[in-house]
Amino acid sequence: MSKEKKPLKRKDYENNPDLFTNRELSWLDFNDRVLEEARDAENPLLERCNFLGITQSNVDEFFMVRVASLNKLAAAGISTTDPSGLTPQQQVDAVNAKEHEAVEKRYSTYNRSLLPLLEKQGIRILKPADLDERQKLTIHRYFSDELYPVLTPMAEDSSRPFPFLKNNSLNLAIQLSDAEDPEKKLFATLRVPELFPRLVKIPGAEENTFILLEDIIREFLATLFHGYTVQSASAYRVIRDMDLDVAEHDSSDLLRAVKNQLREREHGNVMRLEIESDMAGELATHLMNTLHVAQNTVYRINGPIDLTFLKKLSGQVTGHDDLRYKCFDSYHVPGLTPQDNIFDSIREHDYLVQHPYDSFDAVVNFIQQAARDEDVLAIKMTLYRVSGNSPIIKYLGQAAQHGKQVTVLVEVKARFDEENNVRWSMQLEKMGCHVIYGLVGLKTHSKIAVVIRRDDDGIRRYIHLGTGNYNDVTARFYTDMGLFTCNREMGIDATNLFNMLSGFSRPPYFRQLCISPHNIREFIYQKVDAEIAAAREGRPALIKMKMNSLSDSGVIAKLYEAAAAGVKIQLIVRGICCLRSGIKGVSENIEVHSIVGRFLEHSRIYYFYADGNEDIYLASADMMTRNLNRRVEILFPILQLDLRRRTYDIFQQMWDNNVKSRVMHGETFSRIDRRGLTPLDSQQAFIDEAEHLNKKLRQAEQEKKKSPEVFQPMMKHEDEFGESN
Repeated sequence: MSKEKKPLKRKDYENNPDLFTNRELSWLDFNDRVLEEARDAENPLLERCNFLGITQSNVDEFFMVRVASLNKLAAAGISTTDPSGLTPQQQVDAVNAKEHEAVEKRYSTYNRSLLPLLEKQGIRILKPADLDERQKLTIHRYFSDELYPVLTPMAEDSSRPFPFLKNNSLNLAIQLSDAEDPEKKLFATLRVPELFPRLVKIPGAEENTFILLEDIIREFLATLFHGYTVQSASAYRVIRDMDLDVAEHDSSDLLRAVKNQLREREHGNVMRLEIESDMAGELATHLMNTLHVAQNTVYRINGPIDLTFLKKLSGQVTGHDDLRYKCFDSYHVPGLTPQDNIFDSIREHDYLVQHPYDSFDAVVNFIQQAARDEDVLAIKMTLYRVSGNSPIIKYLGQAAQHGKQVTVLVEVKARFDEENNVRWSMQLEKMGCHVIYGLVGLKTHSKIAVVIRRDDDGIRRYIHLGTGNYNDVTARFYTDMGLFTCNREMGIDATNLFNMLSGFSRPPYFRQLCISPHNIREFIYQKVDAEIAAAREGRPALIKMKMNSLSDSGVIAKLYEAAAAGVKIQLIVRGICCLRSGIKGVSENIEVHSIVGRFLEHSRIYYFYADGNEDIYLASADMMTRNLNRRVEILFPILQLDLRRRTYDIFQQMWDNNVKSRVMHGETFSRIDRRGLTPLDSQQAFIDEAEHLNKKLRQAEQEKKKSPEVFQPMMKHEDEFGESN
């Protein structure tokens, strides 16, 4: 009699490269899903242009950081493989091969689809050859009066070496000849100045007629080289290694170290060289040799280099509201408005908000009231990314100036926000706040604000926990969720967390919050193990997760173990997904969706059936190794029954999305076949819900004005989803 086959464990799956997709290639697939939105005729035209610009800025950052990191590993001779079995050099080669195909697709979208459609709407991006005499005169005047005094051509010869090229700057490579020595090859570079708009509206032309700045400069280039003949001039751009590599010794050195690295990283190696497709061979060879770039990192561009200017096109076009998304008003949750005492509201019950459908003003109001409330003693807060003109920074400063103790952890290593955060940390200190920089070797990515207040019945902690940054600008187009609570156990946990971050403290345990590094991983493993045990005993077992990225091999292997045991698993993963669905005997019980639409899906939700208890958690963390091992993150429970129901409904609404959702088959995503289905775009559904609630609120206000003596307060936002407890 044969032995029963022993079930495979997490480690068995973790060591099999056939079960994993490469992280970098998966990211490129995500960027292709963004490109699909630029190609989708159902999207408004100017929004399609914006999506195309987003794909460009996405890939620029990807090369500055991820490809740069792989190149450094390859240069160091590292040959260890990732979970999918690829070495760093193999990953770099595969990325460049796939990105060359993506570039062709992006510029085909621009040239063959978007430009003709814009032309039909009277929105034109012209070349100098397309201009009439009056328009040429106009741009010549603009060149002479505005551009010419600023431009600085940089010649190359024995006394003037090739100039330093700033990362991501647009330049013109120029080949010249001298009548006195026609055989001599002369080269020069001209940087296209960034202080002027890239897309220049032509005055006096039709209302929405534009020309690119580099084309204006190129048209009158000869005026910069008197006595020489311009043989050719082509635009080009370099993307450098911009990964910040701070060697931390102690937090007192951290601010200085970040400042030094910000200066040094501008001189990182070139990761990518983009040149116009018709650049002369001699110019192209000269650039490649001078910049020391390999052939597969040179991208010949059939169109304007750097399509990020398309992100600003909508803002420069006059009229044409029909070519943009319809504006909507976020819902201002009753109880969390400036007219309410927010602390009284939170004492009554917890509040769950979902941005941008619920206004981010609720968070700003929370900090503003804390700054002005005489009974507030202290505010403690973590800041990862904030806006350039952050009201939260202003109110934290006001709180300190009003004599409250304000402690702010500013993560000065937040990628590409380092300079902004260094500036804010110095400003906060000037305003009297105590600024800390977190734990050595770890980024603090958690989103938490704690207000300590003296209430009539004693000291109470009021807490906001979120899945997204305290950034009032990105909150308009990132979807995130937040919880307001004064739960006592969460308050104790929050105090212990800040003691850990600011001083010497190792809390033995946390009561409700789960903190990484390490603890969130172990907690997820335990919850999955409980579902595995239930499935093996024939009980219902279900896991639902929503996140930005799923790349940690341990978590993926654990989900494989659960799926093989019979646990049904539903995953919504916007970006990177290294898990493969549909593998026989491994992942047949796993279904993966990815939503890419008007808003960037940023919220993180983790649900476990738990024998019918239906435990639901929100988190600042994705299931990525960096979040679980190298960052301070928070995973927190939704305890109030009606809010748990609402969170579940939010997940389910997104899961049922069949308009902007793609479904994974193996390792590729494809759109849902909507034949016979009622179209459902979850983002639009949440907008409709916000507008419905706003309408009810306006009606209630009108009724209150008509009959104040019989007016009954409108139900709180949470009551739409169930009873408060």
